[in-house]
Amino acid sequence: MIKAFRTAMTCAVVSALGIAGAVQTASAQETRSERYIPTIWIDPDGCEHWVMDDGAEGYMTPHLTREGLPVCRDLNLCGTVNTDQLFATDSYRINSSGKTRLQQFFQSADARAFVIVGHTDSRASDAYNMRLSYNRANAVAKVAASTGVQVIDVRGYGERMPRASNGTAAGMQENRRVEIMCFQ
Repeated sequence: MIKAFRTAMTCAVVSALGIAGAVQTASAQETRSERYIPTIWIDPDGCEHWVMDDGAEGYMTPHLTREGLPVCRDLNLCGTVNTDQLFATDSYRINSSGKTRLQQFFQSADARAFVIVGHTDSRASDAYNMRLSYNRANAVAKVAASTGVQVIDVRGYGERMPRASNGTAAGMQENRRVEIMCFQ
């Protein structure tokens, strides 16, 4: 019983630390060797995490500086597109000229990763606007992915983060937008 417990604990430590080597199981007395390769995952706020996945269960821990602070990348607004230029009213299908412009932007952008954020005006219900803004942001993210860039998050805020007043046509037009955030 104690030997089985020690073997299980050794397996857990080896798995968690990513140590390559042989592990002996108590029941079958088999020897197997696996190599775990850690990688870095960037969360939607730009902070790095060390990630290790052995196929059955993963392990993740924040990447910290020597002072114990999280390592986070700068997130900058690198593009804003008025959705009237990309989409028809009540649609999230990108027109061909908009798709070409987006592809050119993502191919020339000098960023490690992107977060795509959709916004709407206040003409429809909150639930409808949330869904529409997310679908539009997701459509832009698909164009980005088709160019080979990394999109780490897609968000839709609907009418909840207006840039201008929804009381005028000009303000409503300004609020209908997709923002492209870049990690440098």
